[in-house]
Amino acid sequence: MSETLTETHEYTGEVTPGGPVHVRELPALTIRKMSVSQMHNNVYLLTCRSTGEQLLVDAADEAERCLALVALGGGSLGHLVTTHQHWDHHRALPEVARETGAETYAGVDDAVGLPVAPDHLLRQGDEVRFGDVVLEVSHLRGHTPGSVALAYRDPQGSTHLFTGDTLFPGGVGNTKMEGQSFELLYGDVVERIFGVYDDDTHFYPGHGADSTIGAERPHLDEWRERGW
Repeated sequence: MSETLTETHEYTGEVTPGGPVHVRELPALTIRKMSVSQMHNNVYLLTCRSTGEQLLVDAADEAERCLALVALGGGSLGHLVTTHQHWDHHRALPEVARETGAETYAGVDDAVGLPVAPDHLLRQGDEVRFGDVVLEVSHLRGHTPGSVALAYRDPQGSTHLFTGDTLFPGGVGNTKMEGQSFELLYGDVVERIFGVYDDDTHFYPGHGADSTIGAERPHLDEWRERGW
């Protein structure tokens, strides 16, 4: 039996596993957000409104729900980006890639850790294009070697930034495990995110609620001092 999803256009970004898909309509792009698994992973579907082409950010788990999310967008899936190599963000990647035939993308330094070899390896300053939409790639080290964030600069509004597990409301991602580095992650986030995108930028993390660059910027010194 195929998965049935409900959606709401009263976008708050507060999604829960099994709950409604939240939909945000921009002039040229539709953003859909849902949560999967006990890890509360966020999955994002981006749909180009002029062409119908679609891109999925993190096929984290529950492949049937991911495929149902693609169907909600009204089209096929041409592009599938994995933000980083941690297992909870790619459990549904093999099945979703196989069922959709989507081209796959990941950071060059995380590719070896994925269950599907990416068709496209992403580096700092790259772009991912689908339909009339262009996403800027930022390489953010420290949580994993090859984590990437994706930014859509809305020509008629604010920037929308998908950060994986590198940036959350209240701080950068986890750096307590072996091989991780707070100094690297904090430095890259400050330079490549806060140094590039303005305070109106909305960002969408790999777990939990969204925030804006403006809401978090006043706390950067606090994050540095506490070391997490």
